[in-house]
Amino acid sequence: MIKCSITIKNKLGLHARAATKLARVASRYNSSAQVYKHDKSADAKSIISLLMLEAPFGTSLTFEFDGCDEEIVSMEVKRLIEDKFGEDS
Repeated sequence: MIKCSITIKNKLGLHARAATKLARVASRYNSSAQVYKHDKSADAKSIISLLMLEAPFGTSLTFEFDGCDEEIVSMEVKRLIEDKFGEDS
C-alpha cells in the first residue's frame, strides 16, 4: 500500500472537469485508489465521490493506493495534480 498527501494546486480546485480527469486516470489501473479529506473519504475512480470531498485550491488530500500496479497509479495521480489537471497554463 502507498499512502501520500497531495495538495490541490489549480485555482478552481477539484471541480467537475478535474474530478473527471482524476477518475479516468485512477480507473485505468487495477489498484484501489482512496482519497481522504479530514473525516470524508472517496473512491478516486468515482467522479461523484470525488466532488463530494469539496476540495478547493490549497486542500491537502491523503491518497491510498493498494494493488498490483499501485506505484504506477500513484505516480500518474501525483503527476496529474502537480500539473494542475492541465489548467492554469
